[in-house]
Amino acid sequence: MTATFQKVDTFDLVIFGGTGDLALRKLLPALFHRYADGQIPAGSRIVGVAREPLDDAGYRAQLRDSLAGNGADPGKLDAFLQQVFYRPLDARKDEGWDAFAALIGEQPGHVRVFYLSTSPELFEDICRRLGECGLNGEHSRVVLEKPIGRDLASANRINDAVGKVFAESQTYRIDHYLGKETVQNLLALRFGNALFEPLWNASHIDHVQITVAETLGLGRRAGYYDRAGALRDMVQNHLLQLLCMVAMEPPASLTPDAVRDEKLKVLRSLKRIDDSNAGQLTVRGQYRAGVAEGQSVPGYPDELNGAKSDTETFVALKAEIENWRWAGVPFYLRTGKRLPERVSEIVVAFKPVPHSIFGASAGPLAQNRLVLRLQPDEGVKLWLTIKDPGPGGLRLRHVPLDMSFAEAFGVAQPDAYERLLLDVVRGNPTLFMRRDEVEAAWRWADPILAAWAEGNEAPRPYAAGSWGPSAAVALIERDGRTWHEDSE
Repeated sequence: MTATFQKVDTFDLVIFGGTGDLALRKLLPALFHRYADGQIPAGSRIVGVAREPLDDAGYRAQLRDSLAGNGADPGKLDAFLQQVFYRPLDARKDEGWDAFAALIGEQPGHVRVFYLSTSPELFEDICRRLGECGLNGEHSRVVLEKPIGRDLASANRINDAVGKVFAESQTYRIDHYLGKETVQNLLALRFGNALFEPLWNASHIDHVQITVAETLGLGRRAGYYDRAGALRDMVQNHLLQLLCMVAMEPPASLTPDAVRDEKLKVLRSLKRIDDSNAGQLTVRGQYRAGVAEGQSVPGYPDELNGAKSDTETFVALKAEIENWRWAGVPFYLRTGKRLPERVSEIVVAFKPVPHSIFGASAGPLAQNRLVLRLQPDEGVKLWLTIKDPGPGGLRLRHVPLDMSFAEAFGVAQPDAYERLLLDVVRGNPTLFMRRDEVEAAWRWADPILAAWAEGNEAPRPYAAGSWGPSAAVALIERDGRTWHEDSE
């Protein structure tokens, strides 16, 4: 199957934090894949910026080692690396900025994208210096990686600082989950088919589950993660954005602000969780030693060299949306580290039929469920009840209509960053967060964090390789529901 692509203008894309984990593991491979598919025009430049004293040749050698291991075509890799450059810079020092500005100024007609893959504490310094160098013109864009702050007040400080240099229309707050094929397919399923949208409401949907599970522990993120925790790292951004895509009203069009206006309405309709109900609606956990992916792994305190920490590595919560479409429909969210499998999925569980005409010998009727798998093996399953084939009476069976994107379309699914990076170049902010979305998300998350702090209760321990503390199971089962398992 031959893919068709939108045209991309010639551009300069600068990655601040160009030697960091995100740049080497995600951003630069994504750009190489787009180059290999012919989407990066000749004359475009990719510039890595970091404090390490490298030159162009040293940086290219580092990238070659990183990219060659993924089966990259040697000829295309050589050509791609000729479009990659490096400049050593410290965001808080004056040295090097004049030379950097001169490099970027060599191509005044290029679209300029500045990707801030750094600590948020550096956003203000970098943007201020870009402004002082005159690099914030009308064809310039800035990409902000999460987390944007650790609460509403700090998010506002960051947004105010960036806003002094770049207009809101030039600011792209990235959440890579929105670039995943399955998330975008949710729009197509809902608004491109007569089958689902008439049923997409409280009259027909029993509940929604959103799970983002990781098998990994802290890895190289210990310093950041212990200051953040699962709610700040995952729930306030990734999971809430997925919730918005499920719950939003049909936008008038797919123009950027039409979509983001509808997501904002969802965030503003979330029922408040605070010290009056956080104990009933939320569960915090922290992993201990156990077995993950067949290997013994240490617990969270062990990975911090025995330091005591009340940082949560697992969160489960029950959210509600107070509007006409969703009144009374619970949204169960859970995310955590050191869980049994790496999986991200959205489960829409429909209400059971009001009455069974089948006898007891046929077996129980199960709920219809629409399961959207974001990773791994992106695809869609619709679980239905059918007759089990064979003679001897009517027996019911719960089976999925299963569509794997890779199998259905015969092509490998691009990484989310491949889509999102070129959307920035094209000037399409549809799949990026607007400032008021970030603020609304923090307004909902802040009272939860405050309730946990005031409650002074340590996260519940759970063994690595399990699905979190038992309280997370109780959270959903006391409502007469269960967490979705793919084999059911």
